[in-house]
Amino acid sequence: MHTFMHGTTAWDVARPQRPSRVAGVTMAGFGVHDLDALRMVPHPAVTLLLEFGAGTPVLDRATGEQQRGCLVAGPGLGSGGAVRVRGRDVECVQVRLSPVIARAVLGVPPSELDGAVVPLDALWGRDASRIREQLGEAPSWQARFALAEALITRRYAAGSPVDPEVARAWRRLTDGHGLPRIEELAAEVGWSRKRLWSRFRSQLGLPPKRAATLLRFDHAAHRLVAGEGPARVAADTGYADQSHLHRDVMAFTGATPAALAGEPFLAVDDIAWPGR
Repeated sequence: MHTFMHGTTAWDVARPQRPSRVAGVTMAGFGVHDLDALRMVPHPAVTLLLEFGAGTPVLDRATGEQQRGCLVAGPGLGSGGAVRVRGRDVECVQVRLSPVIARAVLGVPPSELDGAVVPLDALWGRDASRIREQLGEAPSWQARFALAEALITRRYAAGSPVDPEVARAWRRLTDGHGLPRIEELAAEVGWSRKRLWSRFRSQLGLPPKRAATLLRFDHAAHRLVAGEGPARVAADTGYADQSHLHRDVMAFTGATPAALAGEPFLAVDDIAWPGR
């Protein structure tokens, strides 16, 4: 168990003792007594929120809509700073799924989420309520991780994989932090640009260019949190200049690069997902 401090509030953060058997699955456990309204920063993964404690995290949207319970969100949740999460006595396992495996685990393509947050029981039915009960009864964080791992592994094995060309294009984008050109990816996999766009969008939940932009932003955002200056980050991560970085950060988060550097949602990553 590790501790992350946000102001005067302590977050308990747990990590699995070993990597998932399914490539593209990472998870962490969180226990927070008083979770302030926390800005959700867009991330290039599908996120499962498996809550099980006495308290319940609440997602607040700028529209006034609120959502509770076990949830699943597509890549890029929170764009524009439109989503915040809060709650008291929050306990949950957060699972990040690579979009490449999300279709198999969820049972539907991430494109059907369309950037929305969906109750997990709408996709998993009784599996969602059953895992919540099991997590609440488990005696330790490692036991909870084992339960989540077993369910995800079972669902992944029974699901449908994405096209190998789509998986290859995604790996190239992630390895290159969003910098590879879409034309180059299409040529590498032997597809036309139009075919890559269509298959990528339908199977992973966002078009290639949007995926590249999100991956570049995510890389830059974590470097800002690490204390690097915006000018250096912009120069090293493929932005035309510092103003370009500023516009991208504002579009994704509704915050300036300076404000983003202090966001706990990003700062906790080094504890929850070290070596991500």
